[in-house]
Amino acid sequence: MLTKHHGLGNDFLIAVKPTRALTPADAIAWCDRRRGVGADGLIELTSGDDVEGSSAVWAMQMWNSDGSQPEISGNGMRCVGQALARHIGSLETGSAEADEHHLLVRTAAGLRQVHVRPGDDATRSVQVDMGAPGEGPAESDAWSLMGVWVDRQLGVSMGNPHLVALVDDPMAIDMERVGSTIEADYADGLNVHVMRVDNPSTISMNIWERGAGLTEACGSGACAAAFAANQWGLTEPTVKVNMPGGSAEIEVGDTLLLTGPATFVAEITAADPTGAANG
Repeated sequence: MLTKHHGLGNDFLIAVKPTRALTPADAIAWCDRRRGVGADGLIELTSGDDVEGSSAVWAMQMWNSDGSQPEISGNGMRCVGQALARHIGSLETGSAEADEHHLLVRTAAGLRQVHVRPGDDATRSVQVDMGAPGEGPAESDAWSLMGVWVDRQLGVSMGNPHLVALVDDPMAIDMERVGSTIEADYADGLNVHVMRVDNPSTISMNIWERGAGLTEACGSGACAAAFAANQWGLTEPTVKVNMPGGSAEIEVGDTLLLTGPATFVAEITAADPTGAANG
């Protein structure tokens, strides 16, 4: 079954156990907002191996709307949690259950724990252990060339690369121009975020995502921004990150915990005439 979900406006098509392996071409076609279903990315979920003492591991493969493959997506992971909760519930009871679920998902960035909290079927609160942050991309010299004043910046890896910059007003910055220009200087691309510390427990950020462009939210980017602000001594360990699509909560510790909503949008039954969407 192919379903559509969004995490704060960052939307994904998710195929649980499709009848054939999906491809970058599927992502490009299905994510097209004029000629396809429309989404920022496509995620394929298949049953994987077992971890001793834990539930079955689900294997996740993801494509951006341009067909490229990111290592991980925080919002995508929350949507994965909701999609798997619906899938497991339908197998067990014949309906999309709103019970609690603890899941293990193998991504290109490693194994991640996903906790789907009890709630209604439409929107679920999902927490993802995003792992430990690492050293990310080098700082950019291009900000001043575009007339953007940056107080400080930090490269952070969440399994995928992020560059976070502290600015006066993130929402006043043209991220399509600034983000794409900065990303072009990095051979492997990166996610670009501008942020402001509103108070010790709240930050605001604007987003440019590698492979998707402008998005309303970025879960791994929110983690990177919260970690940067904490490293700079500007925020408390738990911080709310406000983005154009809404807010997520990040807990900064040995690993970063991302908590936010995942919203079910629709089931799609005619996206693929081969039947992959109906699997």
